Parts: sequence; structure tokens; C-alpha cells
Amino acid sequence: MIRPDSRRPRLLLLLPALLLLGALAALFAASGPAARAQVPSAAEETPTASPTPAETITATLTTTPTTTLTPTVTETPAVTPTPTLTATITATAVAPGELLYLPVVIGPPGRDLAVPERVVGQPPVDFASARAAAQAQGLDIAFNKIGFHVGIGGNRQGLDEALAELDAAGVEFFLKTANDAEPVYKAQLLAQASGVDHTLVYRDARSQFDIPRYDLPAAQAALLSWNLNRGVFPPELDPEFVWMETINEPDGSKAAWLGEFALAQAQLAVDEGVRYAAFGWANGQPEPFDWETPEMLAFLAFAADHPDQIAVALHEYSFRTEEIGFLYPYYLGRFQALFEVCDEHGIARPTVLITEWGWEYNNVPKPDAAMEDIKWASWLYAAYPEVKGAAIWYLGAGGGEFGSIADKAQKLIEPVKEFSLSTYYLYQPGSRPIDTDALRPVPPTAVRR
Repeated sequence: MIRPDSRRPRLLLLLPALLLLGALAALFAASGPAARAQVPSAAEETPTASPTPAETITATLTTTPTTTLTPTVTETPAVTPTPTLTATITATAVAPGELLYLPVVIGPPGRDLAVPERVVGQPPVDFASARAAAQAQGLDIAFNKIGFHVGIGGNRQGLDEALAELDAAGVEFFLKTANDAEPVYKAQLLAQASGVDHTLVYRDARSQFDIPRYDLPAAQAALLSWNLNRGVFPPELDPEFVWMETINEPDGSKAAWLGEFALAQAQLAVDEGVRYAAFGWANGQPEPFDWETPEMLAFLAFAADHPDQIAVALHEYSFRTEEIGFLYPYYLGRFQALFEVCDEHGIARPTVLITEWGWEYNNVPKPDAAMEDIKWASWLYAAYPEVKGAAIWYLGAGGGEFGSIADKAQKLIEPVKEFSLSTYYLYQPGSRPIDTDALRPVPPTAVRR
């Protein structure tokens, strides 16, 4: 048996060897697959550098310039802007330096026009659209109301063609003829086919028809005159389309008698379905107070009740070739005195036909000057829907009395046609108080708008 104190040195020698064996065992165990999986590779052990701001990658975009978009939301102005005219425009090629006005003018609702507004467009103007647009605003349109007076002979070259062109465009025109029914018959055929409301007037201008029998009672003279005129009224003319004048430039001192005469003929006209134009008053007649006789007022009241069959025929001349507005409104514009009387007596304004219109009995200005006067007169008459038109004197034979006026007036056919095809007037329907100053011509004649 060995004693403990004798074995201690040997154990001390073995202790380092045991520790060495433990370390080797641990090392061997740590070298297995599981341990090796937990050991990072050299690359993984290399720290990944964090990029500096300068190294940050950004996309570089090449942009194509585009039009900046307008925001779809706009602010409403706090203050309502002043209404202005707007227009429906059709693009039209225009010669350099030529002004093109708008063919259809539309304003704010409820406009109130003190005087007509002239609108000019490049033909063909869509007059039907213009009228619809105007009526939507409580307004209406008027055409140029200046037409022609025709007689036997003379020079009316180009008239038939001009009237046909106006009719095709829907433009209403005014035509008066004396003794020669052919021009007004052709115009009647146009109106019947197209439905355009042309104003056509016929008169037998022989001297025995001009002056009524003042020596007879007015009613008897009226019947005699009526039968004479109806007997020679051209059978090709339809009295439902063509107005009939029975007398011409009567005696201005016999207003009461003439009022009774005209009422008797007007009643016959209504009974027979005839369109009748009374009086044919000479320029400067009658005096305003002559409209106020009881006989005249009775006729005017009857005429007011039958505006499509009964009319007042007047003549308006300036008596000066160089000044169409001479003594306005006592010469041209005198019809306004008639309307004032009707207004004062509570009678609706009658239909008015200005069956002779112009400057002098034997002279007409050159076309450029004449057209300036016509533009003003057309503007004046546009203010009054009761005035159906005016007939330029004169395309008929001149002879010694009228000289070469037909050749001078014939030169106006083309410019009047072109003016009518390109022009209309906006006006306020209904009657407003007469204001002759608002429509006064401004020398040289010009339209104030």
C-alpha cells in the first residue's frame, strides 16, 4: 500500500498535461461543421464602408420643354366686370387693311338700346342666326330699309338681279313702282316662293288718279277713287302682297276731308282683303296739328287696328343733294311728328311707307356720298319697326322734268345691294318716346353708335 504524500509530486506533473489535453479536445470539438458555420469569412469580416453624401447616386433625367399648364381652378373676381359685347365669329379671309366687323353681336340679357346699333359683317351674313341671337336678348334686327322707286322706261339695269340676290340671302327689301307692274311682279314671285317679307307698293300714276274729287262728299269721292284704282290694278299682282296707293300728294289744307276719305277707303280695303296705303303726302306735309282732326284720328285708330293692311304713305326729301339732313326732322324724319300725335292720343303707331325718298326731284349724289346719306337714313328708320321702308327717287324715265336722274340713281343699285347684304341693325322692340335729337345726322352724314 502507497502513502498520499508520496503521490503529490506526480499529480502536480500530470496537471499541466491534463489541461493541455482539455484544450486540445475543446479545439477539436470547435472545429466541427456547426462551429465552422458560425465563423465569418474574411470578406464578411471586412467592415462595409458607409457611403459619404458625395457618393449618393441620384437619377439624371433629361426633360422635354412643355407648355405650362394653366390651373383648372380660377378665382372669381370680387367685382363684377362691366358687360361687353361678345360675338359668334366665323373665320373669313380679309384683304390687307380691310376691317371686318362681327356678323352676330350678342350683349348681356335685358339690354336697353336708346338708338339702333349698326352691325356689319362679311357676306354671306347669317341673318337668321343674328335675329335669333338678338331675340334671345330681348332685341330684334332690322334690315336696310332704303330701296328704289321704279317707273316706265328710265334705267333699272341690274335691279332684278340685285333683288333676287337679296331675297336669296333672306334680306327684306322695299320696292315701289308706278304704272310698270313688271318689277314688282317679279319681286312678288320672289316673296311668294321664299317667304321673305318684302314690302312692295304699286300706284297708277296717271293724273286722273292722283287727285281725289274734293267737290264731292269724302265718302263718295273715296268710293269713286277706289273703284277707279281697283279697276286698273294689274291682275298679275296679288293685293295681299302688294300695297296699293290710290292718290298722290293731296291738298294739305283739306286734312279733315282727307281723313274721312282715307277711312272710307281703308274700310273697303279690309273688306276686300287689299293692302292700302293712304295719302302719299308731299314732303313737308301735313302739319302736325292736321293729324289731330277728329276725322284723321278716326282713320289713325282704324289703321292702328289693321297694321298689316292699312298704312300711311309719305314722301321725304331733303331738297338738297349735298345735305340729306337739311331741316331734319321737318323734311326727312317728319314721320316722327305723326308718331308723337299717336302717342299723345293713345293710338298705336300706324304702318308707314315712304314711297318717295331722296334728295331732289331731278338729282342724286354720286355713289360714295349717296351711300353715306343712305347709311344714316337707314339707321334712323331702323329705330321704328312701323316704318317698312323708303324708295329712292327715281329709276323711271326722266324726260324734260326729271333729267338724267334715272342714270344717276341706277349707279346706286349695286352699292345699296352690297350694303344690304352686309348690314343689319339691332333695335329695341316696342315704342319709346320720340327723341329726334338722338337720331340727328352729324355733318358730314355719319352714323352715331
